[in-house]
Amino acid sequence: MTNRTLLTGATRTLGRALRPRLREAGHAVRAASRSPPPESDGGNLEWVELDLVDGTGLRSAVEDADVVVHAATAPRGDSEAVDVRGTERLLAAAADAGVDNVLYVSIVGVDEILLSYYEHKLAAERAVEASTVPSTIVRATQFHPFVRDLLDAVSRLPVWPLPTEFRLQPIDAGEAADAIVEYATADPSGRVPAVGGPEVRTVRELARTYREARDLRRPIVRLPIPGSIADGFRSGAALCPERTVGTRTWAEWLADSEVESVRSR
Repeated sequence: MTNRTLLTGATRTLGRALRPRLREAGHAVRAASRSPPPESDGGNLEWVELDLVDGTGLRSAVEDADVVVHAATAPRGDSEAVDVRGTERLLAAAADAGVDNVLYVSIVGVDEILLSYYEHKLAAERAVEASTVPSTIVRATQFHPFVRDLLDAVSRLPVWPLPTEFRLQPIDAGEAADAIVEYATADPSGRVPAVGGPEVRTVRELARTYREARDLRRPIVRLPIPGSIADGFRSGAALCPERTVGTRTWAEWLADSEVESVRSR
């Protein structure tokens, strides 16, 4: 039986990786975005306009869906409006539509690291668990592009001030999507094991690899960040080393992305 699956956040990093994998797994995918692209990805996929902040397109997007894969998020925007209130709106619509499973993608460490964005992701998790809609929650560690964006932001500075002692476990978005798709079924699984990358690295180590890949010579200096947020990242709250998924390391992903960048110029 083909699952009719609504994918939120379909144009973001994880959403782009999930689209083809859901289709390969036999899903009829309804890809949702505030600004759907004009082109189609081919058969077994339709684009719909959906704004979780004001609810535009919500009822029609969730109509007749068996599964909702909720990957929409706003790490650099109004995460309370999108991740909390938007999730609550989506859950209400899913309940009315009789959805079999809402699969929510969260982040490792949201219950221990007191970033406001993480607090909003945790609030969304709690809303999912409290909803009458059957659900699944899977947490993932940071994706490789997040690390690249962090380092891109300092790459042109003569000195790179970074929280060098923070520990991360970056994962390839495609490999995370492979693991997540396994739970996109009509049978909810509740809270499932986290999804993490193949290596734990400090920000200093990640920055050195980035610096070598870009053939740069900038000095890396420790940016002291006091408080519980820094303690969480240093202590390993953002890690799940017992749950490594995939094999594509930061160095391998970065090398491939550099090749792709050169080809696109």
